[in-house]
Amino acid sequence: MQVPVLDVNGKQVETIDLPADIFEAKVNVGLMHQAYVRQMANARLGTHKTQRRSEVNRTTKKMYRQKHTGNARHGSRDATQFVGGGRPMGPQPRDYTLEMPKKMRRGAIRSALTVLARDGQLVFVQELTISEAKTKEAKRVLEALAGDNSKLVLITGTEETVKRSVNNLEDAKTLNARYLNIRDLLKYDRVIVPLAALDIIKQIWGLEK
Repeated sequence: MQVPVLDVNGKQVETIDLPADIFEAKVNVGLMHQAYVRQMANARLGTHKTQRRSEVNRTTKKMYRQKHTGNARHGSRDATQFVGGGRPMGPQPRDYTLEMPKKMRRGAIRSALTVLARDGQLVFVQELTISEAKTKEAKRVLEALAGDNSKLVLITGTEETVKRSVNNLEDAKTLNARYLNIRDLLKYDRVIVPLAALDIIKQIWGLEK
C-alpha cells in the first residue's frame, strides 16, 4: 500500500510503501472488540466496597425490650433496614483483569492499523517538529495535517516540545509509538504518524520471524 507523506504544512513531499503484514492484515472485528473490552476491564481499580452486616461496628445492646412496645421485634442496630446498618448485597473489592494471548493482542492491533489505513485515517508526516512549546503553534500544525478532526499524535518519546504543546489541545493527544493500544487507535478520527514513529511500529508489530 502506497501512502503520501506530508510536511508540517500539510503538503505532500514523498510517497512510501507500507508493510502489508501490518497495514494490510486480515481484519478481525471480534478480536478488536475483545481487545478493547480487555483493556477497559484492566483499567478498572476494583476498589468499590460496601460494609456488610458483620463489618458494622455498633453496640450489640438490644434496641428495646422484646414485647409490649407496639414496635416490631429487633435485636440489633446492625440490621440492614436501619440507617448505618450493614448492606445486604453490595460491591466488594475484586480484580477485573482479563487475560488475552499475545498473538491475539498483536492481531487486534494489526486489524486496527489495517482499518485505519484502509479508511484513510492514518496521516504520515515526514517529521513532526514544533519550534516552541506553544499550543497555538501545535494547533496550526495539526489542523494543516488533519483538519478539524480529533487527532492522536504518535511520538518516539524524545519530542518534549510536541508533547507539551499537543496535550494542551482538547481534541488531541500524544502517545508513544511503543505503547499502541486498541482504545486510543479507535478513539480518534485521525492518527498522525511521523516516519520515526512508523519505524518503531514496523519493529514491534511486524510479523514475528
